[in-house]
Amino acid sequence: MKRSPIAFFTYKRAEHTWQSLESLAHNDGAKQSELFIFCDGPKGLEDQEGVRQVREVVKSKQWCGKVHIIERRGNMGCANSIISGVTEVCEKYGTVIVLEDDLVLSPFFLDYMNKALELYNDHPRVMEISGHMYPIQLNAETDAIFLPFITSWGWATWQRSWKHFDPHMLGYERLKNNKLLRYAFDFNDSYPYFKMLNSEIDSKIDTWDIRWYLSTFMLGGLTLHPVQSLVKNIGFDGSGTHCIKEEKDFTIYQNKINKFPQDVVEDKQVKSLIFKYLRKEKNKKFFKIYKKINLNFN
Repeated sequence: MKRSPIAFFTYKRAEHTWQSLESLAHNDGAKQSELFIFCDGPKGLEDQEGVRQVREVVKSKQWCGKVHIIERRGNMGCANSIISGVTEVCEKYGTVIVLEDDLVLSPFFLDYMNKALELYNDHPRVMEISGHMYPIQLNAETDAIFLPFITSWGWATWQRSWKHFDPHMLGYERLKNNKLLRYAFDFNDSYPYFKMLNSEIDSKIDTWDIRWYLSTFMLGGLTLHPVQSLVKNIGFDGSGTHCIKEEKDFTIYQNKINKFPQDVVEDKQVKSLIFKYLRKEKNKKFFKIYKKINLNFN
């Protein structure tokens, strides 16, 4: 099985970075993988110590079979750092597995990603492989299913898909002028993505994932999701740029993903269950992650 390169993005959270890289190192296939660690530079003097500690952590261990450490001199910011790093690795290798420093992984995360990248390589409608699933009970016939939206908590893609990434959000006007399209974009009015897109347009936030979602949405792209999450986000402690302190209990699936869907078709039943779950959660604290930037939800 071909091993896709891994792009890991970190900034100034040393403890999170260590936990995330430790979980990666314990993955089945990590010793056969090539890892690119992108360390962003400090915004100011107050960030220098955190940045220094992170760089000590990433150099402290041979996390994968081959490790490259890219230390940015200046601060690129989360969005530009990820867009630049993903583009660089994708253009060189054709595929990439993308991680950020607040993600703890199942030991079978890499196995799933590499299998899926190989299995759906020739299916252009499949634009992303996701390692995350919402905490809902699903009774699916396979271990993974297709849904018409991306996630940013541990994912992978191909150069054939990433070349469609639109940093300028050219599809915005179509959404703005089409109520039905906006309804679908907002998960049938269960997730305020268009509000987030407006904030991006107005330069109130600077993110990459809303632009990536818009890019895949306008092309009718699909993302493969595991039925149970292979990723746990440990960033809900107030340490992240876009997160407030929040108590969340995420469970990581501890088994291999073996049964993949043969047909590249969205699972409408699961999609409906997820939308129902999100509507139920809409007014809870979980939807106030973006409180600092005047959004209701991440």
